[in-house]
Amino acid sequence: MIDVPVALNDRSYRISIGSGLLATAGERLAELTRAKRIPVVTDAHVADRLLPKLTAGLDGFEVVPIVVAPGEPSKSFGELERLVDALLGLEVKRSDVVLALGGGVIGDLTGFAASIVKRGMNFIQVPTSLLAMVDSSVGGKTGINTPRGKNLVGAFHQPLAVWADLDCLATLPEREMRAGYAEVVKYGLIGDPAFYIWCEANAARLLAGDREALAHAVAQSCRAKAAIVAADERETGDIRALLNLGHTFGHALEAETGFSSRLLHGEAVAIGMAQALRFSAARGLCAGVEAERLTAHLASIGMMAWAQQAGIAADAAPRLVAHMLQDKKMTDAGLPFILARSIGDAFVAKDVPLEAVTTFLDADLKAEYGGRSVAA
Repeated sequence: MIDVPVALNDRSYRISIGSGLLATAGERLAELTRAKRIPVVTDAHVADRLLPKLTAGLDGFEVVPIVVAPGEPSKSFGELERLVDALLGLEVKRSDVVLALGGGVIGDLTGFAASIVKRGMNFIQVPTSLLAMVDSSVGGKTGINTPRGKNLVGAFHQPLAVWADLDCLATLPEREMRAGYAEVVKYGLIGDPAFYIWCEANAARLLAGDREALAHAVAQSCRAKAAIVAADERETGDIRALLNLGHTFGHALEAETGFSSRLLHGEAVAIGMAQALRFSAARGLCAGVEAERLTAHLASIGMMAWAQQAGIAADAAPRLVAHMLQDKKMTDAGLPFILARSIGDAFVAKDVPLEAVTTFLDADLKAEYGGRSVAA
């Protein structure tokens, strides 16, 4: 068992990382609540795989499953309303606890519902995907999507605890493991070149399910994010904004694909990070070899590094920039971008003209990769 503290004064909590956490969930929960009836929000896929194991581990508690449809479309006003109504129908108290058993969608949706039910009730993140374990379950960002953009409606609401059971990853589809890896390698790219080197050497082992590699990657990622969250909980400065490396580009790609299964969030972030480094190189901020190194690494483990691989059209640049204008990070001064001086040295750029972004994307979408043109 590895415990990673998130130091936020009276809202501090622990991230527990290890095997068998679902099987011993009751012991852990008894330390955190006196409630005996526990709503568990999950999706249909995760319910089939893991809900029975969690229910057995919550011996002594009455488990009330609330099952939503899998996928990004569930981060919607409609599902939020249904979830809030279900919780109110259970007559939950603010001191009660709701568990979010699932990936980033379930964690974001459940956390947001918990933030607004009776002006804030307790919830615990039980992430079941690699992406959720290393990123979305930690830090208190919750929310839903709207037709105008991703995560535009939400709240900061810290969980009571995070339980990352590595056993949950054993049956995770390969595509979702790769998508989650994007958020792992991100921590190396933004400020830890040594961890990036570790990722280059161990990514294949990690994606194959090696327990030692997984434990190290999850723990290192959580430590990095916990430190950033403790320093800048609500992203009022530049520190937490660094976690958005690849996300401005990536969210635009997700919007262009309709937030559908055509492009998973982690896949969009991987492409977005590669674009961010290529854009940095195009502006003379970093050496082109740095961008090539990341692109080659992603390709070596079967991950996308080009928007064309996700079927984004060659003429999509103006639409992608239009999506960016709806980004929640937009300020009166413009839209900040996370760029890089090198691998392991990311920074917030607040003076990037969107015309330059359009020009870059137009060229990037018509570039050649893998020795063949993708502009057609």
